[in-house]
Amino acid sequence: MSRAILLVDMNAFFASVHQALDPGLRGKPVIVAGDPARRHGIVLAASYEARAKGVKTGLTVAEARLACPEGIFIKPQHDLYVRFSARILRILHDFTPLVEPFSIDEAFLDVTGCHKLLGSPVEIAHRLKARIRQEVGITCSVGIGPNKLLAKMAAELQKPDGLTQLTFEDVPRRLWPLPVRELFGVGPRYEEHLRKLNIHTIGDLANFPVDVLKRRFGAYGEALWFCARGIDHSPVDPGSLKQVKSIGQQITLPRDYRGEEIKVVLWELADRVARRARAGEYAGRTVVLSLKDTRFNWLSRRKTLPFHTSLAGDIYRAAADLLEQHWSPHWPVRLVGLALGGLTARLPEQLTLFGERERRQRAEQACDAIKKRYGEKAIFRAVSLTPAGVFYTEPPRTAPSFLMKVPETGQMGVGMDDGRQ
Repeated sequence: MSRAILLVDMNAFFASVHQALDPGLRGKPVIVAGDPARRHGIVLAASYEARAKGVKTGLTVAEARLACPEGIFIKPQHDLYVRFSARILRILHDFTPLVEPFSIDEAFLDVTGCHKLLGSPVEIAHRLKARIRQEVGITCSVGIGPNKLLAKMAAELQKPDGLTQLTFEDVPRRLWPLPVRELFGVGPRYEEHLRKLNIHTIGDLANFPVDVLKRRFGAYGEALWFCARGIDHSPVDPGSLKQVKSIGQQITLPRDYRGEEIKVVLWELADRVARRARAGEYAGRTVVLSLKDTRFNWLSRRKTLPFHTSLAGDIYRAAADLLEQHWSPHWPVRLVGLALGGLTARLPEQLTLFGERERRQRAEQACDAIKKRYGEKAIFRAVSLTPAGVFYTEPPRTAPSFLMKVPETGQMGVGMDDGRQ
C-alpha cells in the first residue's frame, strides 16, 4: 500500500511566534537574535519581511542591522517557542496518532489509510494549515510525499504558506535539476566532497555509480544515492523523542578562553549534563568534547569510559583529558560543548571497596534535590565564582548553600551560607 506522509514546517517559526503574540509586528521585519555583548549575537530567525532585505539565519547582529536598519530585534524566548510547538503538536495529533516531531518547528505525519475519514492527503493538509493559522496564528508549509524524504523535500519547494506534493514520478523532473546542496542530508562539507567528483546536481548524484560512493563515503554514500532517487523506507515513529541517544550542552563564551579557564567551563557543563542524565535515569559511557576557536574552526573528540556513569566528576575528567590531549593551552576557544553518549537506563552498580563513588553519588543527588527545590543557583561549585565561570555570574542572594571542589582530592564539599562546612 502506498504511503501518504506529510511534513509540516512552521514558517520563520521564532519570528512568527512573536508576530502572533503582537499583531503590531505583523508585516514588519522581525529578527530574533542573541546578545552581542555575550557573543551570542547571531540571527536565529527572521520574518519573511526581514529576509526580503537580505537578513538570514547565521548573520551577526551587526550584519543584520546593516542589511535591514529598520529591523525589529527581539531576544529569543525558548520557553515560549516550546509552548507554541506543543500547541501545534496537539493539533497534529487530532488528525493522526502517527506524529513524529522532527524539530521544534517541524513534524512528520503518516495519514495512510485516513482518506475515508479525513479525505485525501491534500484535503488533510488544507484543513491542518487552516487550523494552525486560526488557533495558533502562524502559517506553515506542508509537503506531501510517499515517504518522509519526499515530504521533506516537497515542503522546501514552496515557502511561506506552501503546499506541495511530490510523487516518485516527479523526482527526475523536479528534484534532479536542483543543486546537490538542496538534497536533505547534504551539508556544506559533503557538498565540497561531491563537487570533487563532478557531482553538482541531485541528478548527478542519482546517476553516479553507487559502488564508487560506497568506497568513498561508506554506508552514508549509499544512503545519499538512495535519497537522490527519492527512496526512503524509514517509518514515522511517534516515539522517536523517547529514544534519547545523547545528552549535551554547549555555550558561546563571553570572551576567548585558554587553558585552565576552559576547565572551569567543563566543570559547569559536566554538572548540567550529569544532572539531566540523572533526571532521565540514564547513564552513559561516551564523553564528547566540542570546541570552536576564534576562526570558527570546529574540533570534536570523544572518549569511551570503561563503565557507565551519570556523575559530573567522571564526565569532567574524561573531558579534561580530551582537552589536554587535543587542544593547546595557548589556543583561544570561543565555544565549548560537552555531551554524554552511549546512554542506557541506569543499572545496579558494583559497590566500591571504600564507598568513595557512592559518597560522590549521594552528594550529587543531594545537590539535585536542592536545585529542584530552591532553583539552579541555590548550589554550585565554588569554581563558578572565579572570573572564568559563565553560568553563575554573581553569587545567589538567597541560596541556602553552595558546592565547592577540594582541589587536592577532587571531592565535593557542601559549604553552608553561615560559614559552616
